[in-house]
Amino acid sequence: MSESRYEQMRMQCAAFHEQHPEVWEMLKRFSREMQNRGFKHYSINGIFERIRWEKDIGGDGKTQFKLNNNYRAFYARRFMKMYPHYEGFFRLREQVSEDTKATYRQELTPQDFEYVR
Repeated sequence: MSESRYEQMRMQCAAFHEQHPEVWEMLKRFSREMQNRGFKHYSINGIFERIRWEKDIGGDGKTQFKLNNNYRAFYARRFMKMYPHYEGFFRLREQVSEDTKATYRQELTPQDFEYVR
């Protein structure tokens, strides 16, 4: 096993994307909404937090799914690749995980942490 951390996260994101197509639809809708409101650039972090909010308020008071922060860069890049007229809407950084070895650790969930209060 010699894959990079980047490839590991990319595969995890692709699996999540297949299981949760509604996330992609929401990301497209919210991104277009912000551009239509006059934003030339916006934060993928803000879009992700809104997706979490929208998914949770429609639920039963429990988180519907884990939207991993590691997926932000992949979704931002995918969006701008699929819609070239949005190029530069999300500002990107170098993905240093390409030079890092894969961890092969299971993704953490809220159940993996104890709460103090």
